[in-house]
Amino acid sequence: MSVLKRLAIRTHTQECLVDITDQVAQAVTDSGASEGTTLLYVPHTTCGITIQENADPGVQHDMLMVLRRIYPRQDPGYRHIEDNSASHLQASTMGFSHFVFVSGGQLVLGRWQAIYLAEFDGPRTSQGVTFFWGPSQCGKTAHGCVPALLLH
Repeated sequence: MSVLKRLAIRTHTQECLVDITDQVAQAVTDSGASEGTTLLYVPHTTCGITIQENADPGVQHDMLMVLRRIYPRQDPGYRHIEDNSASHLQASTMGFSHFVFVSGGQLVLGRWQAIYLAEFDGPRTSQGVTFFWGPSQCGKTAHGCVPALLLH
């Protein structure tokens, strides 16, 4: 069994972290899989994905603040003609993929963890695709279920 599901993630500012944990969890639930691994992937050059604390919004603020300091919007040394070099650098720093275990049909995250779309060139609507393979379809030697969340 494989499941392909599209998600729409709306961002409202140029730089933000959007908690997408519930959408990913729903995609896992919809797949009917109970054990395995989910692969979250963002095929976009100015969006990333991260897993971070969800209890204190100060953490997201601090992450964005430090990324702005490391990669300022305006730098006379940038050569990229679209004027969003900082967005590309910030997204690369976040990364474009993560694995999350699934057990009992639930995402295995720490008590304070959430999955975030890291937007650096918004606002926009990113399209997400969740792809899931169940372990029974992958064979006895497979490592389990693999849904992939693609955001672009």
